[in-house]
Amino acid sequence: MRIGLLTEGGYPYVSGDATLWCDRLVRGLEQHEFDVYALSSSRSQEDEGWVALPPQIGRVRTSPLWAAEDDGVVYGRRARRRFIECYGELAAVLCASGSQEAASNLEADRFASALYGLAELARDDGGGLGGALRSESAVRALERACRAPGAQRAAREARVSDLLSVAAHLERALRPLSLDWYQDDDLGAVDLCHATTGGPAALPGLLARHFFGVPLLLTEYGVRLRTHYLAATDAPPAVRSLLAAFHARLAAETYNRAAIVTPGNAHARRWQERCGADRAKLRTVHPGMDASPFAEVGESTDCADPDTLVWVGRIEPTKDLVSLLHAFAEIRKEEPKTRLRIIGTPAGPEGEAYLGHCRALAAQLFPDEAEGPHTVGDNPVSFAEIGGPELPTPADAYAAGGVTVLSSVVEGFPISLVEAMFCGRATVSTDVGAVVEVIGGTGLVVPPRNPRALAEACVALLRDPARRERLGAAARARALELFTVEQNTTAFHGIYLEIVARTPVRRVVVDETGEPRPFAVPAEAHVPGRWTGAHVAARSAPAWATEAQVRATEGAR
Repeated sequence: MRIGLLTEGGYPYVSGDATLWCDRLVRGLEQHEFDVYALSSSRSQEDEGWVALPPQIGRVRTSPLWAAEDDGVVYGRRARRRFIECYGELAAVLCASGSQEAASNLEADRFASALYGLAELARDDGGGLGGALRSESAVRALERACRAPGAQRAAREARVSDLLSVAAHLERALRPLSLDWYQDDDLGAVDLCHATTGGPAALPGLLARHFFGVPLLLTEYGVRLRTHYLAATDAPPAVRSLLAAFHARLAAETYNRAAIVTPGNAHARRWQERCGADRAKLRTVHPGMDASPFAEVGESTDCADPDTLVWVGRIEPTKDLVSLLHAFAEIRKEEPKTRLRIIGTPAGPEGEAYLGHCRALAAQLFPDEAEGPHTVGDNPVSFAEIGGPELPTPADAYAAGGVTVLSSVVEGFPISLVEAMFCGRATVSTDVGAVVEVIGGTGLVVPPRNPRALAEACVALLRDPARRERLGAAARARALELFTVEQNTTAFHGIYLEIVARTPVRRVVVDETGEPRPFAVPAEAHVPGRWTGAHVAARSAPAWATEAQVRATEGAR
């Protein structure tokens, strides 16, 4: 079948979220064709170029989200009036304060009508939507909605600067509506749209469904609405309220229109259900990771230093290394020979500052110790990065110690924890995000921000080598069963077939006399191959009798 893969800030670019996962998915499903529709996040990302693309990718179409493009189309009076109506309706829904279920359903319908109305306007007039969204008319329509009777309090108190901020954010988020991807030979020609994240990346999938009836599959390894809630904490109340309403409505519309939604873990699944996703549509598909780089360490029983604790990851405040250092101070009181290796790269300027703070704290808590008066002192806490001569690969980092520790206060899907499980390491982790789901009883889990509990769990494993070995073996077996690339691609292959099998045929098959042939296009007809010599009429009934007939061939999609 032919898949339209919808991405934002990732594949096929070298850098970006989910690039590696998308590449593994495409390469693992070589029996399908993929068309990639990518939204780039920055100029630097575009300058870095693309990854090497496999042959099953037929085309790649890209568009920037970081820059507004002027298509030169200026709306006339009728188009401007139509834009004001749709945009004003969208703004009115965002400002509405009703919370009852009936009112909520009505507002959801109003939001969808306004959203698709804007897309139809851009399609009918050949563009122009971007300029209209940046116009003063858009800001005035937003202001009228905020000042209208019944608007929520935060919206009524919005200042001019707040309105400008909201209008600019909406313009950026709605840019995919004005793309030229919605033609019969573009997204209209695919059998299935697979959005790799929610938000703007899902908009092309919604429009492909709206214009052509193409089914939509949504995958969220990190719920976009949750990300917005966590990132918009410093904005004024009016801006936070209006943007939260927009992203909540867009998420609900995407969940409602998607044929299947695939969260990456139970934590994301609970968020999706809370945000309006139908439980019957949800299929948890864990991220697939390549286990082969960790095979040698995982199959070996050797350990570089069983008295060493290892932490691996990106260094940033959410990883709570401060609590880990305080826990290690307690561990040293019980097990003086224990050492701690913090292995990772700081995440941006904030990570650099946090790393400096952690180094200073480690020097304060653990002054350099010397075994005798004539030896050089040594700190039991060391900081390193993967890629040097001592730790050339991530597997070498996990092999450097007997217990792997995760001390985060915020975590989605803990990749470093899965890597430690591939390596057969016993783990001690904080109970955040999908940690419990990933561990599944093969490691110790403690509350976050609790150095004493973290220290007690680490000491328990340091003193019991047999238990460490049992937990490590169980963790490796669990990771190989649930979190490999093969498991991931197999799951999506089945989901693709399930969606196409239950999607109404968008073409009507007719016989030699022009009469329709019921049940003539089974689900497997979407797979390239020599299936039947039937005649196929484009589009759907009752237009079959008047449209040209096309004979199905071996390479027909």
